[in-house]
Amino acid sequence: MTALAVVLAALGACGYAFGARLQHAAVHATMAGGGLGLRSQAQLVRNPRWLAGLAALGSGAALHVSALGLAPLSVVQPIGVLALPITVLLNLREQGYTRRDVHPSMVLAVLAATGGLAVFVLLAAGSATPTPVGEDDQFTATQIVAVAVLLIGLVAAATRSKVRCVLFAAGCAVAYGYVSLMARAVAQQVGTGDLLAINLLSVLGIAVAMVVGGWLLQHGYASGPPDLVVACLTVIDPLVAVGLGIGLLGEADHVSGWVAASEALCALVACAGVFALARHHPDTTERSTSETLGVAPPGDRTATPAPTTGPTTGSANEVPAGTAGHRTSPRPNGSSS
Repeated sequence: MTALAVVLAALGACGYAFGARLQHAAVHATMAGGGLGLRSQAQLVRNPRWLAGLAALGSGAALHVSALGLAPLSVVQPIGVLALPITVLLNLREQGYTRRDVHPSMVLAVLAATGGLAVFVLLAAGSATPTPVGEDDQFTATQIVAVAVLLIGLVAAATRSKVRCVLFAAGCAVAYGYVSLMARAVAQQVGTGDLLAINLLSVLGIAVAMVVGGWLLQHGYASGPPDLVVACLTVIDPLVAVGLGIGLLGEADHVSGWVAASEALCALVACAGVFALARHHPDTTERSTSETLGVAPPGDRTATPAPTTGPTTGSANEVPAGTAGHRTSPRPNGSSS
């Protein structure tokens, strides 16, 4: 059963990657250089690309939930990190970046985030034990996650740039980690064969966390590149889920000291990979440089060029904003080129 759960979780990671790419593109197309206000959010639900991304994410989530019903939380949850390298490749191709645009530190960051959780999975697979999710555990997890998501969301709203992107994605990841815990509880209840035994509060908790996490996710897309968002999700989400599994469910009660220390080290390496990716991502680097120079980032497909028509002021040889590389000069007959 564990092998089948790993396969299902890996397929779910592919769904997450393609869904993130589609929704990120739809968010920026809807924003059109502005912010993600209520009007833009209302337009998203009618955007075919955004809806296709939602379908991909939903399929990935369904596969992931199926995997949670077959194996311990500590084994299944970290496999979602496979979505990171897939999303990185999709984003680089979509934005038209070349090998020269990719800093070696970015490659190392992706390897650290992916490899750190991959080793974590190998360690957890041989040590974690499945345990039931009691109602008291669910209530405690709800309280912890609600406070954490609220604090992260408030800090994210007060920040800017890539830090804002990371925080919004982190808030979403915390909510989704909680969803994994509650989904395992529901899956265990369904497995008993008595559908009347399903706790409706668990289902309500999943629904609320999905809505809140989805809202934070869209703001993460609006604030940074999709692979940075996916990196936060794939690392923080499993760490939250595993932390709940260990702290509340006791899935690691029989784990030896050296295994626990190794898992902690892998978690630190994975988190370091996320922060390194935020720092060395080509989109982030170019945006920072372009803001210093006052021009649009070369890889920014969402930047809205300044209008080039209408009366202008200044010298004849001045280059208007948004028309870099095109110089206006007078012709002998009085017209301009």
